[in-house]
Amino acid sequence: MIPVTGRIAIDEREIEERFVLATGPGGQNVNKVSTAVELRFDVARSPSLPEAVRERLMRLAGRRLTQEGVLVLFARAHRTQARNREAALAALLDLVRRAAVPPVPRRPTKPTLASRKRRLEAKTRRGTVKRGRQAPPEE
Repeated sequence: MIPVTGRIAIDEREIEERFVLATGPGGQNVNKVSTAVELRFDVARSPSLPEAVRERLMRLAGRRLTQEGVLVLFARAHRTQARNREAALAALLDLVRRAAVPPVPRRPTKPTLASRKRRLEAKTRRGTVKRGRQAPPEE
């Protein structure tokens, strides 16, 4: 089990890794060794995630989520397979941690009396400035 938060842990068997050829740094190795990591995590069918976290994670994932509900992350920034694996797993854990934080509900507020007065005074000043720009009335 991979601990994510105090209440959420992901089973390692739910994460699928595949290694592919990477572009970028690596010299001659880049054409021979599959260092890039494609990490897949089935968000829609994961028993490890509470329903609310699952919904927020699916919204956060955006284009990285397939139509079947599988989150696909790529890591190819590093030259070694091990560091790319760590980066992909860190990205997954970061996404799940962000999804685990429930949004703070908005509490409607009223503008204060002083702010309403300031707004009206500013509107009056602005109107005065605009009236000063007008052509004088014809007699």
